[in-house]
Amino acid sequence: MLYLALLISIVSIVITDKLTQAFKLSSIWGLIGQICASLVIIMVGKLEVSYIYLGNHFELGYLTIPFTLLFLVGFTNVMNIEKVQNPSILLLPFVSLVCFSMSAFFIGHSFVLIMGICTCLAIMFILLYRYFSGKVFVGRTLTTSIGFIIAVLSISLIKTSIVTIYIPMFTLALPFTLYYFIKDKFTSIQSITVSTLTAILFSVLMFVVPFNRMWYLVVGLTIILVITQFSRKYRFI
Repeated sequence: MLYLALLISIVSIVITDKLTQAFKLSSIWGLIGQICASLVIIMVGKLEVSYIYLGNHFELGYLTIPFTLLFLVGFTNVMNIEKVQNPSILLLPFVSLVCFSMSAFFIGHSFVLIMGICTCLAIMFILLYRYFSGKVFVGRTLTTSIGFIIAVLSISLIKTSIVTIYIPMFTLALPFTLYYFIKDKFTSIQSITVSTLTAILFSVLMFVVPFNRMWYLVVGLTIILVITQFSRKYRFI
């Protein structure tokens, strides 16, 4: 049922984005489409975070749906770009999805593993098609859809361990923040290369740092990431 819910949600996001762009509507309609897609995942796919494990179980209670909804919409918009971009920007979510797939393999989470691999293959196809044809450009609809898939995979793994929030935050959100920070100072390819290498570095850290110490890394890096959100230029939530 979760696969069907994800398909319905992606179709909803694509249709909403296309209508918003075609009729030049306010971006609020795109946000409404994301909220509806998130509710489909929560209600139909039965995917939600009802508790957080930090040594002890902290039940979210009535905050379960709001927390899950905020998380889904927030990380969906990590890649929500307004202007057409070089397809190489897809290297950032590709690194993150590889990290998701590897983590799901070790944890034994089939849904995240299958969707992670399928999305990686789709991105590879887009990059190869662009390389041979030179006609593909990345816009808001594609990046929002990929961001939503990553948000769903994040929620799926967080149900297993809250520490896995490291993946979307530091292999995607942080590299994208870095990309926005340096894109005006370097060429597009240079900015993407630096951001991608940063994503790879943080991906490797996840498999090097002992899992029981990962939480300290998550907290410390989260504080740094939150500080960047005070500037609208680097804000992704």
